[in-house]
Amino acid sequence: MPDFVDLYLSHAFWFWLGLAAAILAAEVATSTGWLLWPAGSALAVAFLTLIVGADPATTIAAFAVLTLVSTLLARRYLPKSVLGASGDINDNVARLIGQEARAVAAFTDGAGRVLIDGKEWAAELDEGYVLAAGERVQVTGVRDGSRLQVRPAG
Repeated sequence: MPDFVDLYLSHAFWFWLGLAAAILAAEVATSTGWLLWPAGSALAVAFLTLIVGADPATTIAAFAVLTLVSTLLARRYLPKSVLGASGDINDNVARLIGQEARAVAAFTDGAGRVLIDGKEWAAELDEGYVLAAGERVQVTGVRDGSRLQVRPAG
């Protein structure tokens, strides 16, 4: 029976392709957004093994470097509208800060609902403003987890 290194050397491409698939499956199951970069790095290493060979130390180092670089580059260069103000790709509320919306109805006592990207959100109006139905607003913050803080746009 061949040992692990011999098995790896004869099937390195399939090992890395399988690892990429497993990491991608974990990403689909968890929806973190951050496992995309290691999955892509494993895929790149799979093709790297076809080009330069399957030395285990080199491929593991390449995987580590590619994962670090791609994760840091994604964090640095992905648009803030994708990452949100908190820097988390999955923070769908914080990404709304700075966007414009429309008031669904007139605000009563500073509270109402706004429509952004086809979704209604509970909102509170900044002090001193009055808002009628259909008026444009800009999201200035988030309160209590999902209540948007808004002011008239313009």
